[in-house]
Amino acid sequence: MTERYVRDLQEVDETQVAAVGGKGAHLGGLSRIEGIRVPDGFCVTTDAFRRIVAQAPSLGDRLDQLSRLNPDDREAIGTLSAEIRRTIEGIAIPDDLAAAITGALARLGEQAACAVRSSATAEDLPTASFAGQQDTYLNVMGPTAVLQHISRCWASLFTERAVTYRRRNGIDDRTVQMAVVVQRMVFPQAAGILFTADPVTGNRKVATVDAGFGLGEALVSGLVNPDVFKVRDGEVVAKTIAAKQRAVHALPAGGTREVAVDPRRQEQPALTDAQAVRLVALGRRIEAHFGRPQDIEWCLADDGFQIVQSRPITTLFPLPESGDQENHVYVSVGHGQMMTDPMKPLGFSMWQLTAMVPMHEAGGRLFVDVTRRLVSPASRAGLLDVMGRGDPLIRDALETVLDRADFVPSLPDAPPGGPQSGGPPARGASDPIETDPAIVTELIERSQASIAALRRDIGTKTGPALFDFLLAAFEEHKRVLGDPLSLQAIMAGMEATWWLNDKLQEWLGEKNAADTLTLSAPGNVTSQMGLELMDVADVIRPRPEVVAFLQGVEDEGFLDELATLAGGTEARDAIADYLDRYGMRCVGEIDITRPRWRERPTTLVPVILDNVRNFEPGAAERRFEQGRQKARQKEQDVLSRLRALPDGDRKADEAKRMIDRVRTFIGYREYPKYGIISRYFVYKQALLAEAERLVQTGVLPEKEDIFYLTFQELHGVARSNQVDGGLIQRRKDAFRSYHALTPPRVLTSEGEALTGAYRRDDMPPGALIGLPVSAGTVEGRARVILDMSEAALTAGDILVTAFTDPSWSPLFVGIAGLVTEVGGQMTHGAVIAREYGLPAVVGVEQATRLIRDGQRIRVHGTDGYVEILS
Repeated sequence: MTERYVRDLQEVDETQVAAVGGKGAHLGGLSRIEGIRVPDGFCVTTDAFRRIVAQAPSLGDRLDQLSRLNPDDREAIGTLSAEIRRTIEGIAIPDDLAAAITGALARLGEQAACAVRSSATAEDLPTASFAGQQDTYLNVMGPTAVLQHISRCWASLFTERAVTYRRRNGIDDRTVQMAVVVQRMVFPQAAGILFTADPVTGNRKVATVDAGFGLGEALVSGLVNPDVFKVRDGEVVAKTIAAKQRAVHALPAGGTREVAVDPRRQEQPALTDAQAVRLVALGRRIEAHFGRPQDIEWCLADDGFQIVQSRPITTLFPLPESGDQENHVYVSVGHGQMMTDPMKPLGFSMWQLTAMVPMHEAGGRLFVDVTRRLVSPASRAGLLDVMGRGDPLIRDALETVLDRADFVPSLPDAPPGGPQSGGPPARGASDPIETDPAIVTELIERSQASIAALRRDIGTKTGPALFDFLLAAFEEHKRVLGDPLSLQAIMAGMEATWWLNDKLQEWLGEKNAADTLTLSAPGNVTSQMGLELMDVADVIRPRPEVVAFLQGVEDEGFLDELATLAGGTEARDAIADYLDRYGMRCVGEIDITRPRWRERPTTLVPVILDNVRNFEPGAAERRFEQGRQKARQKEQDVLSRLRALPDGDRKADEAKRMIDRVRTFIGYREYPKYGIISRYFVYKQALLAEAERLVQTGVLPEKEDIFYLTFQELHGVARSNQVDGGLIQRRKDAFRSYHALTPPRVLTSEGEALTGAYRRDDMPPGALIGLPVSAGTVEGRARVILDMSEAALTAGDILVTAFTDPSWSPLFVGIAGLVTEVGGQMTHGAVIAREYGLPAVVGVEQATRLIRDGQRIRVHGTDGYVEILS
């Protein structure tokens, strides 16, 4: 019986989380590492917890009630969890279980002072630390008190904070069990926390030691500011010594109390530099054992360190695998593609296979290694220029890395024709191109023909033959994407925009003049997508029965039901035609696993209803024509003002060529992405059909499980008809954890995550600084929207969101301005904002947190900042 309910720490290791919980398993693992001292102790196993819980049948009903509560309903969770805790604490510990515990306690010394510590099975995980969610009791003395505090630890599985934390991490309360660790108490001179990677910057080479006098509770509870030592390569590289006015000490009769620190000691360091370095060396040993950076609680007693806890640091952004020990600098792909959410494995592997440059995955996001471009002075200048035009924060972050001259060496320029990495191939992209609309027409026809051939040829392919076909299709995909004429057309529009903004500011003192000159530019498939949804609303608006029906739609099969209503057939046809043209799009569309509008048409219903409510018939055509007229008037105004300048005819002629150029090519900027996503939908439909075959043959439980395999792994499953279910579950857990991570714009191989900063001192106090991408100033109500399907906009609203890819464009027709956390001059949201004439500021760090939904704000789209109005 003793073996079942109690295990000595020396008997367990990190493989036994199910029996002794995360803390107990890690402490057992720590005790096996040479040179690491862990206070003696034992674990009361989860078998004991299950036996206690079984004595209260009413707990099952209460757990059912708890599972139905909204995680944000703190009052209800608090009330119900308190009832559960009282029930567990009131259960008497059976005699045989109590005897097993007191027998183990006797081996420590029956009256020894102990720490009694919760150890849940969902604790100290790589994806969720649960730090501080359950209870710990220090300096507990005597068998009666130890047994009482074990009951309290069991009950602490249901603190309000622990229940809420589990709910937000997708963990079912019923699946979590509680063990308890009982250890001999350590009475330290100093204690604290060691992070084996810098928890702020993410740098894996820099360890951070927080130290204070007495027990570590003073630091953990925020009672005092700690001394902070930063250690790199065996030496202290920075330290801050705090005035430590309070400490927590153990009482002789049990328990702890706060005490004042002698004023003469308050500003003395809690550790010497040599001790901090020695502690970090122990931490590196622990980190190597567990295989990832650790958050370690330590005590210093009699000049020896004892480790009382170690858990993974779950807030660090993972590192791309480089395969070498060299320094690397990575730039986020998601910030350029306006999709910083994590991608599932099938999603990021498909993007890697169809991209023009090698990409590396970390944390469900993709990065491009730009190290070789930074090493060469010539390519470095070009990269910084392109990055700076697109997103000044990326440029600033790269310059921050370059300022540390020892991280990226500077080598001679590569000879012409040498290999490059870190950006799209430049060959042919900047060659002269004629300003001829027929070029755009030809490019679109080429793309459409390639997609039609793909649809035709993929239909008969199944099993391994499908994957072989797709690998060939990916090469055609890249051929279309890398078409030199297409790249020239894209660059022609972008370079003409930059030229107009630079030259018209120099000659006329006017900022962002190209924003007006590109209004209603022809051939922009993304802006057309928004306007055409207004046309769908025109069909629906005069049909009140259809409008009423759509207001209650929840089922994805609603299109079939429309035909039974008065005017429903016309409404259904209008929506179906729209989906034929744009149904392959969705939010986060670069991830092939995301549900497309064709698969989830209810996503569009709120936007259609907003258009029905906010616009009059024919609004789309009028809006486009108004934009065209404004651009025409702006062109005439600019050219007449230029002609009045010295050498004005030459300047006006040059400007006219660039205006024609930008209006010919800037709309095409959006088409290649449309082509990519059109192809993606064809790939996806074929892969889902293959997944259905695997489900029918019993290989997979669910079709969507393929989303958690890379393309290469799925190819292997199609060949072998076998799948690793454990791998799929681990991928699901990891994907869920990645949502809590914020991807950096720039990441180094040392783990340093850099977001960059705006170096501007001309902003008003309190302004939220960003990048100006569409000129004008507008004031209105902020609508902070993170999910397009939950949009409910009224005329004059300003959309505030994390990022906008092309799928958000239908919302743009109904707003007055745009603010995003991510974006650049030529990202999709910026291009469409300019076409629609919406003042827009992008790259505003934490905009969705700093601006509250419903607040009144003013967007300065010309100067690049946002004011929150009182």
